[in-house]
Amino acid sequence: MEHESSILYAPFNTLWHSVQHRFAWDVPDHVIMALLVLAISCVLFPLMSRRISRENPSHFQQLLELVVGGLRDLLRDIIGHEGDRHLYIIGGFAVFIFLSNIFALFFFLQPPTSNPNTTFGLALCAFVYYNYQGIKTQGIVHYLKHFMGPMPILAPLMIPIEIIGHLARILSLGMRLFGNIFGEHAATGIFMGMLPFVLPWPMMGLGIFGAFLQTFVFIMLTMVYIGGATVVEEH
Repeated sequence: MEHESSILYAPFNTLWHSVQHRFAWDVPDHVIMALLVLAISCVLFPLMSRRISRENPSHFQQLLELVVGGLRDLLRDIIGHEGDRHLYIIGGFAVFIFLSNIFALFFFLQPPTSNPNTTFGLALCAFVYYNYQGIKTQGIVHYLKHFMGPMPILAPLMIPIEIIGHLARILSLGMRLFGNIFGEHAATGIFMGMLPFVLPWPMMGLGIFGAFLQTFVFIMLTMVYIGGATVVEEH
């Protein structure tokens, strides 16, 4: 069954084809929605940053400080005192994924995270980042030694297992986020179509909880992967 498009799909592609005539293909809907998330973030946070005040913080500022403080505490608990330097990438994941998930609450929008291209792109970014940080922290030789197992004799067996295990993290992160958001969005659309005046509010509450939960799971696993890659064993 073909997935419905957002309200911006047709006008965006009409504008796209009017400004260029070289490419005949349409811009996918999940790309348009991802660009909308980026535009909202680029407008909302700079505007709100102008209202930051130490003497009289707004409700949004208090909420933002609570979220940032919670992320920092999680990073320190999982990674250690060096966790603060990963706050930007984790915060970026959290904002993008949560806003994308929230789009599922609006019938005229489509959550970018309900498309596997988006979720696997996020998973691939997390995969590249934690491996890069592992190599940067430990050095490429010491980092790759972890793939060989505790004894050199086990290397022919452990190296394929470790490689498969690390690649499986991309599948795990991407499929978990995609499956949950796509399923929640599809179920919400079905139930709202059956009982439009009874279920919207309870389903919206469930959707907000699901958006938060899936965001938390993604960033938590990413923190664990970063912590595992950057830990330096003392001998």
